[in-house]
Amino acid sequence: MNVVVYGATGNAGSRIVKELVARGHKVTGVARKVDSLKGQPGVTAKADDLSNVDAIAAVIKGADAVVTAYQPPADNTDALIDVTKREVAAVKKAGVPRLLMVGGAGLLEVAPGVTLIKSGHLPAQWMPIATSHEKALDVLRGSDINWTYLSPAAFFEPGERTGKFRLGTKELISNEKGESRISMEDYAIALADELERPRHERGSFSVGWA
Repeated sequence: MNVVVYGATGNAGSRIVKELVARGHKVTGVARKVDSLKGQPGVTAKADDLSNVDAIAAVIKGADAVVTAYQPPADNTDALIDVTKREVAAVKKAGVPRLLMVGGAGLLEVAPGVTLIKSGHLPAQWMPIATSHEKALDVLRGSDINWTYLSPAAFFEPGERTGKFRLGTKELISNEKGESRISMEDYAIALADELERPRHERGSFSVGWA
């Protein structure tokens, strides 16, 4: 499969690239600065800043899928919303069959009808990016492209690739101790699995360690 990964040099994006390459997919890694991607086996590096629909469409044309792991600036998390709009427009313009987005945990439910954002338990410093992700998901839901949005557990950090995790739909996944965690390595497995065997087209789902 020919997959374009935006945000390919970031924490999540780099692990997604590694997982896809290990599975034999042809990967185009895209970021503002791509020096760290050059020379990686199985990866074609392309520079782009997601600022122009036509430029994005040119990069992704001919791909089987686009994965976006774009991380907006901490002082302007709502940049994610316009970037998502441009990605949707570019996917449609280029005729790419599918867009998969690295999502956030804030919009997952901690109780029926109560999201992490609304629960009062989300630390204040994470509220801007959480609400921006909620708005970006609304952009996807309002589009007519084939999209998938994968939300990680509350603690989403580099770690171990275990292959042992649980999937959900709209709930925040926690273990028996009430801890909600997933490594970026295991998250990459879940996303690659969904790419290869679609189960959540035009929908969202969650992943976490049980």
